[in-house]
This record gives sequence, C-alpha cells and structure tokens, in this order.
Amino acid sequence: MTHFSFLLFDQFSNLCLANAIEPLRAANMKAGKMLYDWSLISPDGEPVFSSSTMEIKAGHALGDLADAPQGSALVPDILFTMPSYHYRSHGQPDILAQLRKLAKRGVTLGGLDCGSHMLAKAGLLDGYRATIHWEEVGLFEERFLDVEVTTDRFVIDRNRITAGGGTTTLDLMLELIRRDHGESLANEVAGVFVYDHERPPSDAQWMTPAGILARRNPAIAKVLTLMIDTLEAPLPMGEIASRTGMSQRGLERLFQAVLSTTPRKYYQHLRLSKARSLLMESRLTVEEIAVRSGYRTAIAFTRAFKGEFGIQPSRLRKMR
Repeated sequence: MTHFSFLLFDQFSNLCLANAIEPLRAANMKAGKMLYDWSLISPDGEPVFSSSTMEIKAGHALGDLADAPQGSALVPDILFTMPSYHYRSHGQPDILAQLRKLAKRGVTLGGLDCGSHMLAKAGLLDGYRATIHWEEVGLFEERFLDVEVTTDRFVIDRNRITAGGGTTTLDLMLELIRRDHGESLANEVAGVFVYDHERPPSDAQWMTPAGILARRNPAIAKVLTLMIDTLEAPLPMGEIASRTGMSQRGLERLFQAVLSTTPRKYYQHLRLSKARSLLMESRLTVEEIAVRSGYRTAIAFTRAFKGEFGIQPSRLRKMR
C-alpha cells in the first residue's frame, strides 16, 4: 500500500486537495482493497484554513514525520507540499530542513500548485525538471537557475513530482494510479468523476483565462498565444495580424465577435493582469514591473493600471 502525506499551509487550495485525495479513494473503492492511504499534516500540527476558509485538522506536524524512527508508519512514501496563496511566506528554515531530512530518508517529494517553490528553496529540485502554477513560472524560472522549469501540466522526474494545481492535479493522480495499477483502473477512476478530458503531462498549462477562450475558438488561438508570448515587448496590431495570417480589419472583427472588445484593449488587459500578479507575488519594484509589462515608463504604467483596476500599483502593493 502506498502512503501519501499532504503538507497543508494556510490559504491552501481546496480544489487541489480534493483532486489529489479523491482519486486515491476511488482507486481503493474500484479495486475493492486498500491500495492507497493518506494523511493530512501541517507545519506545527495545528489546524489550517483553506483559501475558502474551510478548516482542516492536521493529524501530525511535519517534524513528527521527519523525526520518526526508521520504519515508522508516519513516514510516507510520497509527500506533497501544498502552499497556494501567499506561498512565499511559508518557507521557514525549519520546514526546509525537515523536507531535506525526509528526502534523505528516501521519501518522494512533490509540490502541488506553488509547492514547487518550497522544494526549490530547499534545494530539492536542483537538477530536476519541474513545473509550477502558470502565473508563477517566470519568477520561478528566474530565481531557481538550477531547476529545469517547464509549463507542463505536471512533471514526474525520478523522485520529484510537481503539478500546476487544480485540474492538473487530477491528471497527475490518474497517471500515478496508471503507473501503479494499470490503465484499466485509472480509466475506472476517471469515470467515477465523469472526467473524460484527461490530458498528457506535456500539454502546457493554459496561461490566463485567454487560454480557455482559445480552446473554444481555434481562430483566436494563434493571436492569444502570440500576445501572451510578447507581453514584455508588445507588438503593433498590424504585425500581430500579419503574423497570424489575418488582415488588421479581420483581427478587429474577430475580437469584437468573440470578446466584445478590441485586440488592443485585450492585449493591454493581459499585460496589466500580469503586472497585478507581479505586484502581489513578487518583490520587483514598480519600475521593474512596468518594464516587464511592456511599458517604457512607470508613469505610463501607473496611469494604465489605475484606469484598468481603479487603484494605483503602489497602493495595491501596500494592501497585499
């Protein structure tokens, strides 16, 4: 039997946790025997609260696992770290040391949603391929140069497992079940959740809600992909039209029909949404964020940001 532990932090994602545990439960049910069990732990053994304020009682503290004697049932086969919102505030030295201790004991370590950041901070992803929630990919890649960062939905690289969170976690758990117990059981588990859109790990996470629109309307997919790829160095609308095989007038009509806005306004929205994420999650200066969002000056960036979100960037940062 394979034992999983899930290390939860305040503001963890309920959706991510459910997508991790429910496939294990369903696998046991369909197999008619206990193939998997799991435990919920927290840094100090105290209850934690999800991002939607649901309270979860932890069975143990992380240190209980790290200090357990050899052969103890407390030590899992696989441990997933699950910080989501405010994940940067959770990597205290004692937690990182305990994770390193478990790694030395042969525990497979994983990160769901933004859990990869904690593993990388502990030096446990050096030399590994890994992914993280798509909003954090750029900063993650810049900070941890010894990690081979990818936008894949999930990555299983030897004794490290990472996933972008949400539905990518469900895809990951189905793949683990498939590897452990075969295609038939994995398909039965997917059927329990009426889940018929399982995607391979190498599929990129769709970046921003624009990705969902792209899937629903293939004609706009190339345009949105190009826009997302050039947020830091925005292209003129004429060049975007040319690169995607359209006339500029055709591009305008497409955006009005699908998004009820102009391509220029939507492009700006994508750039400013990226800036908002950087303001909330990074320590970059407003000037640096302006450049990364395609603005030549902080003044122009501040004016556009306030027009989009009704608040100045500096004010939003203070409120975070």
